[in-house]
Amino acid sequence: MSEEQPSHSEKETKVQRSWFERIGQALQGELKDRAQLTVVLNEAHKNNVIDHEALSMIDGALQVAEMQVRDIMIPRSQMIVLEMDSSEEELMNTVIASAHSRFPVVGDSKDEIVGILLAKDLLPHLINDTDKKFSIRDILRHAVFIPESKRLNILLKEFRSTRNHIAIVVDEYGGVAGMVTIEDVLEQIVGEIEDEHDFDEDTFIFEHANNRTTVKAITPIEDFNKHFNTQFTGSEFGTIGGIVMNALGHVPKRGESVVIDGLKFKILRSSSRRINLLEVTTKLKRSDKEATKSTDAEQH
Repeated sequence: MSEEQPSHSEKETKVQRSWFERIGQALQGELKDRAQLTVVLNEAHKNNVIDHEALSMIDGALQVAEMQVRDIMIPRSQMIVLEMDSSEEELMNTVIASAHSRFPVVGDSKDEIVGILLAKDLLPHLINDTDKKFSIRDILRHAVFIPESKRLNILLKEFRSTRNHIAIVVDEYGGVAGMVTIEDVLEQIVGEIEDEHDFDEDTFIFEHANNRTTVKAITPIEDFNKHFNTQFTGSEFGTIGGIVMNALGHVPKRGESVVIDGLKFKILRSSSRRINLLEVTTKLKRSDKEATKSTDAEQH
């Protein structure tokens, strides 16, 4: 009597078990370097043991251990700060316009960081109608300073242990080089983190006032052209993010901008590998147009 052949599901279970065993061995130190671990993980992905998102997160976690703060920090020039002597109205306007929750507060310059203001700490003072004079110093929190060379995995541990979610980055001379948040670190692992200001997954373009539009970088060229009445070609780049990156010549950081065919594109969100979100301005100021002409002249 012939032996019963194992079913397809039993074979699949054995394959998955073998890959889990190999991954377990890798985590126990039997593999010698990261390259070998990467091979095992990629093979596990090909055999449907782990999905693409899990693979990306594992790869992101491995990269974080090798990256430094300077690799992901928001540079000094792009920091949104509050000035110590600002009025309540000025403070509130900046908080609303930026939609951020934490702000460095500066004195005479960005090198003089007085403290950190949390938007939630500001609101009660603006809501309560009292005659008491408001002082921003009374609600400031201690600012944490870190070097550009700090490893991201170490910074993440410190963020978690201290429950602090923002740090000021200083250079070797003690000057402010930029800032970094816990969200910036986590996005290296899990990808772009959406918040309450993001629009629906199926929506690519969102209109604002003052000729400003928020556009996802993955917006197809055809949809972008239809909305803005432009004539970008998608033969080489299928998305508007590809057009912008090509015009800049590199993967841009948040805050960078470029003018293409009369439209100003500002980077709202990006990672070390791609652009995520853009702000498009359709009617440029005179200064923007002059800057564009100057840039074109230099290129030619």
